[in-house]
Amino acid sequence: MATLIEPRLLKGFRDFLPAAETVRRGLTEKIEATFRSFGFVPIDTPALEYADILLGKGGGETEKQIYRFKDNGGRDVALRFDLTVPFARFVAQHQAELCFPLKRYHIGKVWRGENAQRGRYREFTQCDFDIIGSDSPAADFEILLMIRTVLLNLGTDVSIKINHRGLFNRFLSHIGQREKSVEILRAVDKVAKVGIEETGATLAQLVGDSNAQKILGFTNIVGDPEGETFEQTLGRLTELSGGASPESERLAELGRFALSCGQGGFFTLDPSITRGLDYYTGVVFETFLNELPDIGSVCSGGRYDNLAGLYSKNRISGVGSSVGLDRLIAALESLGKLPGGTSSAPVAIACLKLEDSGLYQALAGQFRKAGLACEVFIEAAEPGGKQLVKQFVLAEKKGLRWMIIPGEKPLQDTFTLRDLAARKNRDGLSVGEAAKIILENRQ
Repeated sequence: MATLIEPRLLKGFRDFLPAAETVRRGLTEKIEATFRSFGFVPIDTPALEYADILLGKGGGETEKQIYRFKDNGGRDVALRFDLTVPFARFVAQHQAELCFPLKRYHIGKVWRGENAQRGRYREFTQCDFDIIGSDSPAADFEILLMIRTVLLNLGTDVSIKINHRGLFNRFLSHIGQREKSVEILRAVDKVAKVGIEETGATLAQLVGDSNAQKILGFTNIVGDPEGETFEQTLGRLTELSGGASPESERLAELGRFALSCGQGGFFTLDPSITRGLDYYTGVVFETFLNELPDIGSVCSGGRYDNLAGLYSKNRISGVGSSVGLDRLIAALESLGKLPGGTSSAPVAIACLKLEDSGLYQALAGQFRKAGLACEVFIEAAEPGGKQLVKQFVLAEKKGLRWMIIPGEKPLQDTFTLRDLAARKNRDGLSVGEAAKIILENRQ
């Protein structure tokens, strides 16, 4: 007898059973519908890229986490660690075929070899959306507004925190530490994970105790302390960074856009938001669930003014963000807001006689034309109705509420509609009558 291989999964990777995958697909469809409502269009790129494409400007922590290997042809390849860098390659390679400004979204899996924890896995799904080919502050604002709209549409209450990498760099120049900006930004980016003390110790090793305290003082100016307005917070940051600048004006303009849109106050200034990836150059932002802030940012991003410059001589500005679907699902589950995983079909047709399966499919086709997804059961009922009861049980397990019990002539006779939740039957119905009942009782 052959030795069986033990079925097992790599750490940080998961299978999704139908109920869980139904939930994921449902949330993804809601997110995608919001993207489309703003006029964004979908693209796709390969999971596997040449390693130098992905590492061209990632470096640092990214290089430690990337899945990189030689393929059978000896090529140095890697799995994408996000969707932004492949997008930059995509734009450089296809810019003659694209219409700018390009509003794009991309939903797909990415891979990072990091420590697995709650809401964080080595294989996970990102939902990215970007505007590329424009340096307008209106593009920054539209991305911020879409973040809010996406998450509100999923039933969450969120806080969006923003900063400007350029303003932070001006502050570092003002205190004479601009040349160490990359290391400082990465240290500050980890403050929420490691705490003020450890961040301060790291900064002290980089720039000395005095400058470390100045940096911590700057990054601890958080928006809305005791009713402080966006403008007042920005004023303090502007003063500490050496005075008015294009970067402070960009932030001020975003604040004005929010007020004129009737959305004032939906984001706050937080100079500790720096984003660790090197390609961000302008406004950066992170989004937190107000009911569960400890899970971390569920949507983050920023402006990258020349990311595509790695692959093209043309300078192309862009701004974008990414929803971490898996972390968001973990958060919604913790909050009890995750919708149940049910069948994609709200109604099913019982199989009374196997030889009538073709007729049952034709009947199901009539329900589909009426706007209802319809499943046909494929195991015939036994005399006495015992198998029919089993079909009711199966339908309930699948999350179905409605079941059609056909007549002797499925396409000519009326039929019975069973409400599985109420355990009640409605006899003598037509397709139109049954469809109306089901649609009127949809949740």
